[in-house]
Amino acid sequence: MAERKSILFVINPISGGKKKTAFNKQILEVLDLQKFNPTFQQTTHANHAYELAKNAIEEQYDAVVAVGGDGTINEIGSALVDSGIPLGIIPEGSGNGLALYLGIPLNEASAIRRINRFEFVEVDCGLINKRHFFNIAGLGFDASVSDRFATDSIRGPIGYLRAAINVLSKYKTKKYILTVDGKTYEREAFMISVANSPQYGNNAYIAPNASVNDGLLDVCIVHKFPLYNLPMMVFHLFNKTADQSEYVEIIPGKDIVIERTDGGPVHVDGEPIELENTLSIKINPKSLKIIC
Repeated sequence: MAERKSILFVINPISGGKKKTAFNKQILEVLDLQKFNPTFQQTTHANHAYELAKNAIEEQYDAVVAVGGDGTINEIGSALVDSGIPLGIIPEGSGNGLALYLGIPLNEASAIRRINRFEFVEVDCGLINKRHFFNIAGLGFDASVSDRFATDSIRGPIGYLRAAINVLSKYKTKKYILTVDGKTYEREAFMISVANSPQYGNNAYIAPNASVNDGLLDVCIVHKFPLYNLPMMVFHLFNKTADQSEYVEIIPGKDIVIERTDGGPVHVDGEPIELENTLSIKINPKSLKIIC
């Protein structure tokens, strides 16, 4: 019999507002234990998933599985980039944007069965001021919402919606200078999303034609729009037609610089961070293996 593959399951106990006390038991029931030898670790602080994944590389694990949302995936993926060690995903977040795009089931048992197949896809990785992202990075309105949501006591889609409504009531557009593959654009924007995959999560598609393995990032500029048009904007997001809105401009590129008047929050796969006024964004093609 072939030697069993060693897999580290990194569990974020608070992602998506769901308790995961019985998760280890479910893994042992569904995972093919003739093929895999699982180890479990729970995260206890910010960046802990990154640290655990880095240790897994040194300890020569065959795979690391993120049990959490896009933020947990980001930490582990950032550690595994260019390592050749694949990332597995058990989606347990508020949005699960990357998992939904890759067709990874939201049902835990079904997602574990995908691990049993141990088949991979190679995906591109975005870099924003040297911080990795695999789904979407953004600034403007959505970054402000992520910043608010991070401190909210209510998790999941309801908490995110509450944060969005609170920010929307007082948010103002900002001016940006963008350079995409050498061409410069001056824009006043409600928000700018740089998309590696098409959707934020919960099947809200900001960049319907984006692909994680085309070697490009889609720069999605959402222009100022009248508030009465908000229902139509939401319709476009969930109907995969954002690119058809008169208020949305999408520019694909590989080498992107965004200049704003001052620093502030940027979300990286949904997690808010503070970055400088100049953002340098690049693509690292097919640099991460994901089990799907």
